[in-house]
Amino acid sequence: MSKLKVYVKNNQSAVKIPVGIRLLIRRCCQAVLATEKFGRDAEVSVSFVTNKEIKNLNKIYRDKDKETDVLSFPLTSEDGKEELNAETGAVLLGDIVISLEMAVRQAGIYGHSLEREVGFLTVHSMLHLLGYDHETSPLEERMMREKEEAVLDKLGISRSSTYITEEQ
Repeated sequence: MSKLKVYVKNNQSAVKIPVGIRLLIRRCCQAVLATEKFGRDAEVSVSFVTNKEIKNLNKIYRDKDKETDVLSFPLTSEDGKEELNAETGAVLLGDIVISLEMAVRQAGIYGHSLEREVGFLTVHSMLHLLGYDHETSPLEERMMREKEEAVLDKLGISRSSTYITEEQ
């Protein structure tokens, strides 16, 4: 069985990280790789940042001067090949950067838990690291959305099971 190393780093203090979020992120990353039948040892980095920081990164790397929820930075060599950890041979998939401030805001807008939102953002970003791009065509967008929901459903955090109801 392949191994996955997920490095989670908190680079913000605006939002307290709920208990279990780090484990959730690891589970989401693993579930995407299993669903996509990746089958090799891999490493990924996940960082929590402020809205200000993600806006800055979005401006620098995507020329979009606005806040966003998540950014994905796939890691490939100059010749387009995957990067490997020289010591372990694991594939270095890249970096995921999540604005927890934006995740909290979006969880409120969509009426579901912060855990569901962070899970969605992680799965979404992992698919980007594996080469999916919802911005290339409506078909690609639909395929990516279906994959996201399938993974989240496997993890028990699908849309239908995580909305906040009035009784709670």
